[in-house]
Amino acid sequence: MFKSRIRVITIVALFLVISTGAFAQTVAAKQDEPKLIAVLQNPGASQKDKVDACRQLSIVGTKNAVAPLAALLGDEQLSHMARYALEPIADPAVDVALRAALGKLKGKPLVGVITSLGVRRDAEAVQPLLQILMQNQAGPYALSAALRSLGQIGTVGAAEALKASLDHAPPEGMPDVYEGLFRCAERLAGEGNRGAAIEIYDTLRARDASHQVRAGALRGAILARGKDGVALLQEHLRSDDYVLFSAACQTSLEMPGEQVTRALTAELNQLPADNKILVIWTLGKRADAGGLPALFALAKKGEKTVRLEAIRALPQVPDASAVPVLVELMGDADTQISQAAQDGLAALPGQGADDAITAMLEGRQTDQRLTALDLMGRRRMTKSIPALLKAAGDADAKVRPAAIRKIGELGGPDELPALLDVLMRLKDSQDLDAAERALSAVCVKTDNPQSHAGKLIGLLAKAQPAQKAVLLRVLGVVGGPDALKAVRAAVDDGDGQVRDAAFRALCSWKTADAAPDLLTMAKSAPEASRKTAALRGYINLVRDESLSTEQKLAMCKQAAELIARNEDKKLLLGALGTVPSAEALAMAMTNVDDPATADEACFAAVAISEKIVEQKPQEVTEALQKVLKATENKNVIRNARQTLQKARKR
Repeated sequence: MFKSRIRVITIVALFLVISTGAFAQTVAAKQDEPKLIAVLQNPGASQKDKVDACRQLSIVGTKNAVAPLAALLGDEQLSHMARYALEPIADPAVDVALRAALGKLKGKPLVGVITSLGVRRDAEAVQPLLQILMQNQAGPYALSAALRSLGQIGTVGAAEALKASLDHAPPEGMPDVYEGLFRCAERLAGEGNRGAAIEIYDTLRARDASHQVRAGALRGAILARGKDGVALLQEHLRSDDYVLFSAACQTSLEMPGEQVTRALTAELNQLPADNKILVIWTLGKRADAGGLPALFALAKKGEKTVRLEAIRALPQVPDASAVPVLVELMGDADTQISQAAQDGLAALPGQGADDAITAMLEGRQTDQRLTALDLMGRRRMTKSIPALLKAAGDADAKVRPAAIRKIGELGGPDELPALLDVLMRLKDSQDLDAAERALSAVCVKTDNPQSHAGKLIGLLAKAQPAQKAVLLRVLGVVGGPDALKAVRAAVDDGDGQVRDAAFRALCSWKTADAAPDLLTMAKSAPEASRKTAALRGYINLVRDESLSTEQKLAMCKQAAELIARNEDKKLLLGALGTVPSAEALAMAMTNVDDPATADEACFAAVAISEKIVEQKPQEVTEALQKVLKATENKNVIRNARQTLQKARKR
């Protein structure tokens, strides 16, 4: 333990030393520039000092630093940092120095300088870079860098240089030429020179290039034309080339306006199914209500795959006009179509869809009404509670319980009084079961479910036996002293249905205040089945976290005296695993040699050992050595070995 603390302290100290050094570096002042330049020019300065000087000059450097930094451009070790310092200096002397270096450098330093010219967008570097391309002697990396830098420079001259390379660059260099031209076109278009950008895009469209280049060029050509690009878009929506067709669809997502939507829908009926599906997907993503008539038509008839895609697109357009279409399609004979329409209505935003679903619930067809209830749940239509309460008293035996369950799903504690009124009118077992689930659901949607016990208890005297049984089971969910008192009293009720419900509620109680009642019944209940159920309920209460270790242990001992079945013994061993006590460990170990309970006993022993290994290493060691001999369960063996190792260290 002491060594561990020393190790932690050492690590923290090292961290503080490193952090202090890192934060100690400060930004140089502008008046320090001569000192930093002197470091660069000092032959005796270390490489680290020169690197640090370059880093500081990138912040405070001026025209005075250009020549000293440029002198390092040919140094393979310092060229990168010299360029790092030069690039931010806002003085034309930097560009002059970089251009001058082009004819003097080779290899990586040359590639770096070419890249810096692109970063600085030096228009006067176009001709020197073109010379490098034409001479083709600088090596593939320099050629590639020159092409990319021309793209970054992005002037008309740079574009012309790149276009000249289209017919001269080797195949492996063509991607860089294309990239450079795309960069030029984007920059020119951004600066308002649409004509030059369009010329580049049209040049690339005409090339026998990869599909990425052709698709990207078409996109750029359409967008650069602005409103005039719609005609080009529509032209390629009729294209037999799927690459260009899909590029046109994708590009339309970047183009707002009804004119674009009309262009997309104008050719729909003439397109093959795959192309129709892509246009439908595009119309959905555009979410323009102008595309809905075309989507409605495609959803109602035609190829099934197309119809399904059209239905799926409708919810993406937030317009109430889609509601009657989806409602109509929910009655389609094809189950896939009807299900897609139902899913579409569930996803369609807006009050119009809610109103349509509420109207479906108020209709006469049972299947549609049940579908409406399902949609209310999927849409989380909490405002539909009044309609659901009305349906809870409906004559339809299928709709009624479904509506009651939906109240529990969507409602909260405020719906409890209305649900209790509903309960008091119910007789059918399906309805009562639905009411129980709904009441339990709304009661637990609060920080203090026990606060509802009074309302439930107040109805016990008025309720019929079946209703009373529901109330008792809900009281078991709610819990609390008042609820327990009411359930305890009902165990001796004159009606067998009520007695059974009270007994089951008691056996399912979640807190240990029911333990005395369950222990009494486990000892003296007239039927053996009730003794068993009460004993199991009592054992389950051992897991109540509010109990102390001593209380848990005492309950386990009392339960052990009453156990006659291996199933109950396994249940007790599971509860013992939660008791952090050496005595509990000893109880578990008495069952390790019994083949019927060995697995559960070993699991419990390991679980207890993990909790007490620090306090009782000797007892844990002895127990786990036996466990390792008694079990073949890999997980138990692994955990036992890990805990045994801890015990031996202690």
